[in-house]
Amino acid sequence: MADGLTPSQTIGPFYWGTLVSSCRADLAPAGVAGERIELALTLHDAEGVLISDGLLEIWQANSHGRYNHPEDRRNLPLDPGFEGFGRASTDATGTARFATVRPGPVPWPQGGMQAPHINISVFARGVLNRLATRLYFDGDPALAGDPVLKLVDPARRSTLLAKRDAEGVWRLPIHIGGAHETVFFDS
Repeated sequence: MADGLTPSQTIGPFYWGTLVSSCRADLAPAGVAGERIELALTLHDAEGVLISDGLLEIWQANSHGRYNHPEDRRNLPLDPGFEGFGRASTDATGTARFATVRPGPVPWPQGGMQAPHINISVFARGVLNRLATRLYFDGDPALAGDPVLKLVDPARRSTLLAKRDAEGVWRLPIHIGGAHETVFFDS
């Protein structure tokens, strides 16, 4: 190694109470507009083993389809109580939980609308850079016209679809490799 260069390192492990303390997993305090939903995102390694020391971040539009970001200047309501960003570490079951609102559709820069979705960043041991993926809501009629999903091999789209369980929780397994690998996007 040449002098002055730092070797590459993998991400993590992360420990509860360190990086997570600056952000919250409850994005939907009382008074926020929209349908309140619960997410359970379960992180698996390439062999299917649960990852209990990972970190997940979510970023999403509000229920009207507007991001809380200075570059989103569309004439849509901006909910002052909704930041749209959350961070949570995975627990002993490999699960990170979030409370949020179901996002509205957002425009695609080249025209058309994107189905309601939540952007997810994955940080885990053995991963050199964050992995970027999305969560879509299974059964949403807008999925058929989503320009991003149209770019994904139809056989792999299911890796992006959260399913609602009997308790009403939207669940998405995220596999960072292996036969069931989740679709990841260049960020």
